[in-house]
Amino acid sequence: MAETHFFHSPKSHGFVRVAAATPVSHVGDPVANAEEHLALIREAAGEGCDLVVFPELSLSAYAIDDLHLQAALLDEVERQVAVLAAATEDSGVLAIVGAPIRGGDALFNCAVVLGGGEVLGVVPKTYLPNYREYYEKRWFAPATARTEDALVLNGESVDFAPGLVFEAVNRPGFVFAVEVCEDFWAPLPPSTRAALAGARILCNLSASNIVIGKADERAMLCASQSSRTLSAYVFTASGWGESTTDLAWDGQATIHELGARLAEGERFALENHLTVADVDVDRIGLERLRNGTFSECARVEGEAATVVPFTAREDAIASDLIRPIDRFPFVPDDPARLDQDCYEAFNIQVQGLMRRMKATNGRRLVIGVSGGLDSTQALLVACRAFDRLGLSREGILGFTMPGFATSEGTKSNAWALMKALGVTGAEIDIRPAAEQMLKDIGHPFADGEPVHDITFENVQAGLRTDYLFRLANQNGAFVLGTGDLSELALGWATYGVGDHMSHYNVNGGVAKTLIRHLIRWVADKQLVGADAAPTLHAILDTEISPELVPAGADGKIQSTESTVGPYALNDFFLFYISRFGLKPSKVAYLAEQAWADAARGDWPAGTPDDEKITFELPIIKAWLRKFLVRFFQTAQFKRSALPNGPKVVTGGSLSPRGDWRAPSDGTARVWLDELEANVPD
Repeated sequence: MAETHFFHSPKSHGFVRVAAATPVSHVGDPVANAEEHLALIREAAGEGCDLVVFPELSLSAYAIDDLHLQAALLDEVERQVAVLAAATEDSGVLAIVGAPIRGGDALFNCAVVLGGGEVLGVVPKTYLPNYREYYEKRWFAPATARTEDALVLNGESVDFAPGLVFEAVNRPGFVFAVEVCEDFWAPLPPSTRAALAGARILCNLSASNIVIGKADERAMLCASQSSRTLSAYVFTASGWGESTTDLAWDGQATIHELGARLAEGERFALENHLTVADVDVDRIGLERLRNGTFSECARVEGEAATVVPFTAREDAIASDLIRPIDRFPFVPDDPARLDQDCYEAFNIQVQGLMRRMKATNGRRLVIGVSGGLDSTQALLVACRAFDRLGLSREGILGFTMPGFATSEGTKSNAWALMKALGVTGAEIDIRPAAEQMLKDIGHPFADGEPVHDITFENVQAGLRTDYLFRLANQNGAFVLGTGDLSELALGWATYGVGDHMSHYNVNGGVAKTLIRHLIRWVADKQLVGADAAPTLHAILDTEISPELVPAGADGKIQSTESTVGPYALNDFFLFYISRFGLKPSKVAYLAEQAWADAARGDWPAGTPDDEKITFELPIIKAWLRKFLVRFFQTAQFKRSALPNGPKVVTGGSLSPRGDWRAPSDGTARVWLDELEANVPD
């Protein structure tokens, strides 16, 4: 069993804490600049940072023009490099500082990497801007002008080359590289080749004066580079204190990972500050592992790089993660992004169904309408598809099929919805047929015994699907499936002639947690008319239940989530396990970070207050254990025989023709063992 402090340390789960530093700049004063650096290095150490990145030419200041060529200034810069290097030994933090460094008879604009009390390496700027407001070639030589791959700095010979890769010998995946400002504006940034050589964190020391619109351009480049190179990208630009003789500076600082922004600092600030985030180098490695294009490109375009080893701090201190974690990975917290995701998801579903109807020359479809979330979403998709195809909604044949546990509430919602949408509605009571089948197979329920076992449930589920298929035959239609991605992950479907099967399933690529927001979005946008909105909101307020087992003596109805677990957690597990292949212990750690405090972080827009709940680690571990058994051991055979349906969410699909292929006779043992070994009770 894992020690509690070890489990609760980000470092134990493949995270590296990085900081983009924005120091107050002192024009042409290396001593004053070094003091600002020391203060920020100490602050970074206090926050548990592993790596802190400073702006371009941060020790001298950037906008000092011909002062770069003054011997007194260059000598002082080198002395202050030694001072800062010594500080890294006490703090345990690696620091990357910007400095003008002499090499032979040339001056280079450099990133100096410090750690363990010494200079680990010096990376010269490759591309020197010499256009518009930039005149760097007046003072500096490009990296290609160097004559040696080493230089002597304060009496020590150190590696001196672009594309150096720095790798921790004691922290797997903690591998970084450095480029300087203009380098990442180039068509082929040096950091691209560094990433292909194994660097997972790319650092950019920038000066980059500010003009209108430039901040967005920088952020776009950082996001793009981190996405294209499957990396984290740490960017920091010069801020307050730089000379404003001709230019201005905003001190922009951002940290991106795989295209997503983890942190953004305050611009135009007047004080020293850090922008801090925990970078998931483990996830980056797993993403590269499963991305064949990245590895193929590394083989074709990659070049050998000089690897500089270092020892990183190893203190496994328990702390909260410093990075955004969505409680609902399939549902964005940002309202604008949620609106965009709902728009795309709904139209993917609609277009998928439209194409299938055109291919089959279909003008009718059959759907079971239960009054629950999934059948509601599928019905909404059908209505929109029919509208766009110019077909009458009367061709949508909706059937509500009450069984032994159907509540009046869900049945009335089903009828109200069908009437509001203008589809052809009908009702078939499946109880007589179910009673006959139970009698034919000798089930004790037929003799009046209250036996509500899996056979009792599946007789009802199977009959409903059987009716739908025969109704489709009778009406020249096809059956529209309703089961969602979350149910497929859990195997929560009656196999074959059951809700597992249909002619086409529009929900198979949509997670349960997203379906709730899709229904709310359709209602708010009135995409299928305003009349249905009240019923849609009533359906959203209904507890999720298969309604196959009658309520008990206490009146409580059958609850899906009490059996398979909260869909909020199951969708969280599904996303990180299927999309990234994370270990169960790390998934549990992330889930606790996301769900332990309802007041921490944002909730998706429209989330009712009574759904803003918490889950503690023992609960998370218990449900994760059940998820692992269902996902890896008992449910794959159902996913191996899925009907067609479109992939919708970035978390992947579970179709054997899409993202997920797995043996039906596998075991969950390795995942369960990892969970038990590394997650405390």
